[in-house]
Amino acid sequence: MAELDLLRFLAALAVVAFHYLVAYASVWGDRPAELFPALAPFAGLGILGVELFFVISGFVILMSVWGRGLGAFARSRLVRLYPAYWLSLAAIAALYALTGAKPLNPKLSPGEYLVNATMFQRLFKITDASGVYWSLWAELRFYLLIAILVIAGVTYGRVLIFAGLWLAATVAARLLENPVLDEIVMPKYAPYFIAGMALYLIHKHGSAWLPWLYVLAGYGLSLPAALGRVHSRIDLAGFKNMPVTDTSVIVTITLIYLAMALVALGLLRLRPSKILTALGGTTYPLYLFHSVIAVALIPVLTGDLPPWAVATVTTLAAVVLSYLVYSFAERPIQRLLKPRRTPQTPAAPAVQVEKASVP
Repeated sequence: MAELDLLRFLAALAVVAFHYLVAYASVWGDRPAELFPALAPFAGLGILGVELFFVISGFVILMSVWGRGLGAFARSRLVRLYPAYWLSLAAIAALYALTGAKPLNPKLSPGEYLVNATMFQRLFKITDASGVYWSLWAELRFYLLIAILVIAGVTYGRVLIFAGLWLAATVAARLLENPVLDEIVMPKYAPYFIAGMALYLIHKHGSAWLPWLYVLAGYGLSLPAALGRVHSRIDLAGFKNMPVTDTSVIVTITLIYLAMALVALGLLRLRPSKILTALGGTTYPLYLFHSVIAVALIPVLTGDLPPWAVATVTTLAAVVLSYLVYSFAERPIQRLLKPRRTPQTPAAPAVQVEKASVP
């Protein structure tokens, strides 16, 4: 599904725009929103690029587990998630150890970097080596919940039951405000995953009232979650430095759901091409590496070039490096780790299915 590759890449660019043009004050040595006053209200909405990732993840992970066993699902996720993640973690450790760079430095010990390598650092209350790693912890918990469904056996009816129970648990978690329940149910992010799963049911089996009800419920619960996340950022930085209005947040979330609904209904289709495949493959490394590139380049280029040129050069460098990581490191490592197929082993899903599940 080439349209998902494009949507994922646009979501990653939105996150890059948010960080480069709004969030990374320590990297620029100045408030980015003051350097890019015309772009900041739009770039600030890039914080919601991760929300689009989550809806896509719900859609695609359900697609990829249909007809699969638990072992195959676990292997596919390990091979998909960890190679690029480990490379980005090594790049972060090398950047701060070898250059003495200070912006965004997590100040971790070697042992804490090793815990980060498991991707379960938040479980042990250890700081993420990179600020973008927070979403991977949400993805991992989603995979663990999906594993329950895989063990039970993925069918249309069981997915509806699973999604309905998760939706009810999400509402309960918001009412009870229990930290343990929140950690398991993820009330802030569950609506996106649930809506994505329901949209895949619509894509695979056609429209029905219950999946659409789940989509609408997910949309309704997503709005306060998204507004809350944006408000937290405004409270931290001030509206001047995060000039995003409630109306623009609601419009953005609505567009995310509308785009994914069009995908589910088959009304948004693109022909597969090498360019879209490359963009889809570049997305995950771009999400992981763009912070490293910003810390390495922006302080060096600032002063010699105007801010818009610095942001443009840094973005292009991040995209090019991410493509190189995808082509010459991530893909070869994945081929090495992927089990060889035998005549008794079913063919793996299309490459786009494996690519489309994580940022």
